[in-house]
Amino acid sequence: MSGTDRTKTGIAETGFTVILVEPQLGENIGMAARAMGNFGLTRLRIVNPRDGWPNVAAQRAAAGADHIIGKVELFDTVADAVADCTLLFATTARAHDQAKPVVAPEAAALEANAQIAAGGHVGILFGRERAGLLNEEVAMADRIITYPVNPGFASLNLAQAVLLMGYEWFKLVTKGELPFAMPERSERASQHQMQAFFDNLVAELDKVEFLRPPEKRDTMLVNLRNIFTRMEPTKQDMHTLHGVVMAIAEGRKGPAKGGVLDGAQATRLRALLAEQGPGGASADSSSTVRGLARLLRRNPTDAERILWQALTRDRRFAGQFKRQTPVGRHIPDFVSFTQRVAIELVNANESETIARDRAARAAWLTERGYRVVDIEAAAVESDLAGVLDGLAGKKGEREQGREDNRLNSCVQIIRREGDNL
Repeated sequence: MSGTDRTKTGIAETGFTVILVEPQLGENIGMAARAMGNFGLTRLRIVNPRDGWPNVAAQRAAAGADHIIGKVELFDTVADAVADCTLLFATTARAHDQAKPVVAPEAAALEANAQIAAGGHVGILFGRERAGLLNEEVAMADRIITYPVNPGFASLNLAQAVLLMGYEWFKLVTKGELPFAMPERSERASQHQMQAFFDNLVAELDKVEFLRPPEKRDTMLVNLRNIFTRMEPTKQDMHTLHGVVMAIAEGRKGPAKGGVLDGAQATRLRALLAEQGPGGASADSSSTVRGLARLLRRNPTDAERILWQALTRDRRFAGQFKRQTPVGRHIPDFVSFTQRVAIELVNANESETIARDRAARAAWLTERGYRVVDIEAAAVESDLAGVLDGLAGKKGEREQGREDNRLNSCVQIIRREGDNL
């Protein structure tokens, strides 16, 4: 599990010493050190590591257990590594036919903790990845530790063996206390709060005729009440459930609460934004303009929706226009970047502020080579075909103008070439 809380202080207990005998892979040493760190162990001794020491792979695999890797003690022989131990355990998955006690990790942790409390030094031997401990190495130990594992697949990874032993020891010294618990809940809801919520719920269910047929109403109410009573809800739970019921009952509340405005509300939204001057206050913030464009796209007016569907389906315009897309600091209703055309919908009875805002936007776009076409929103709703034909005509005029410009350019080039001759 990830997620170490760096603000918390680690538990500092003097535990047993982990002794790795001729480990082969640096990664295994590092992961063993990491397992030690998980359970408060700090003493690590290594006997004759195959790839030498220090080991970069071990440091990487330790994943932050630098306080253990940095203080590793190296020894040439097992005898030297265990010389100061007053109690020595050897871990093995195989019977070595030696007359000495065999204990499980939990019993070994109990005995180790008692020895440490008495001022002794406890060491635990962990063998090679491939072959484990030799008979003569096991013979040095006072006890044998073996794990209750599947006898048909008993081999553990080196770090796993260290972790299991560390877990049993740490669980003992901490009395199994968990590092965190469920946050304290608010006090339990009173019967008065429960009844108020239930009355509200029943009133809304009656509005949608959920509690029917009438002869089953009382039984349904009892079942519903029992559902919430079994929950043993808190005051906060009741506040939340009240909010859920009312949100469902009242329906969508606009984009701020994840809903969508209707056509009339969307029109008022645009008027409000224009009166707040979006082109001025947010002009220096591209993220604000993009956020505003997303808001407007999510809440089209009736005229916008009708025209947009027509533009996407009509072969004369399909794929050419985008709706509520930023052009610099401004957001025209529709824009074609390829045709350099911007379409602005004009609502009836708009205020002078809105008209000025649209005029300023049109001037800004015109200066940058866009042709701005104003279309009455009422015309879109009453004569959509005429609006589309008018747009197609303007498109043809613009294309013809471009062709005339190209011809004029060719004529001027020919004349210059003729003068040169």
